[in-house]
Amino acid sequence: MDSNVANANGVANKIEIIKEQKKLKYAKTGLLYGALSGAFWGLDGVLLGVALALVPFTDSNYAVYVAPLVGACMHDGFAAFWLFLYNLFTGRARELLRSVSTKPGMIVCLAALFGGPLAMSGYLMGIQFAGSAYTMSITAMYPALGTIFAMIFLKERVSVRAWAGIVTCIIGSLIVGYTPPSGDAYPHFYLGIAFALIPTLGWALEGVISTYVMDLLDPAVAINIRQGTSFVVYFFAIMPLIAGFVLFKDAFIVKSGTVLLVTALSGSISYLFWYRAMNMTGVGRAMTLNITYALWSIVFGVFITDLKLNAYLITGAVVITVGALLVVANPKELLNLRK
Repeated sequence: MDSNVANANGVANKIEIIKEQKKLKYAKTGLLYGALSGAFWGLDGVLLGVALALVPFTDSNYAVYVAPLVGACMHDGFAAFWLFLYNLFTGRARELLRSVSTKPGMIVCLAALFGGPLAMSGYLMGIQFAGSAYTMSITAMYPALGTIFAMIFLKERVSVRAWAGIVTCIIGSLIVGYTPPSGDAYPHFYLGIAFALIPTLGWALEGVISTYVMDLLDPAVAINIRQGTSFVVYFFAIMPLIAGFVLFKDAFIVKSGTVLLVTALSGSISYLFWYRAMNMTGVGRAMTLNITYALWSIVFGVFITDLKLNAYLITGAVVITVGALLVVANPKELLNLRK
């Protein structure tokens, strides 16, 4: 009898070990998605800066706010297109169409308003007026706010070391954006920095709201709904207000439209990985890994644009890396911290 009990306990322990190993693998995969989301968003930001520097976005006949808003509209529209193709070829098209009218789908639409027209507009305005590297550095503060929201509304627990990593990443991002670029390339630099603060709130709210429903929606479906909603709001609500349809048409058929199409592919991949990471590892850790885009924007900026390295950029990049390592140093914590 005792032997049977011992054997049963042994089998139960092995099952628990296997379950924990699977959970740990799941958590590590989520961390990888978070890191990749940062890399692709860093590339997205640099390419957005390139696109906005091309004709017709540089046409002085348009008000200064028209180009970034039209760019944001096109970016999210192209991203929705890429994500729809992904869902179509992976057999999720029916789920996508069915989910739009459900309660979880409506909640994702709400998240889209914060992450799209609110956050993306501020983000593009920041890139237009202050450049991609500096805008990304400022917007990288959003994980702190997102983590606080997640603790309040999602009851997520965050370790002391993870908090230290979040704060370290933010400090590194602020170091990167500490001094304005030299020359007169960005005469409205500080206005751009002010706009860059808007996504801090928008993306934090989007992340928490979307994570709330992703146990009911596939992340790929959720992000497709998000991008589609954002495009619809831009196209039918914002574009008429700014008289942006002419610029939209002109940009669509020239080189800048092609650059935005490629940019949106990078952005859609980043968002897909970000949503998966939030679902798998929790909001705070996913957001912190995502903001390594401030580091990646420097890397891509050096190779794609004429970004010049300086002591602040290099120091900030090192600090961001250290902060990210603090967050991912012990994935086993995710088994206990994400309830």
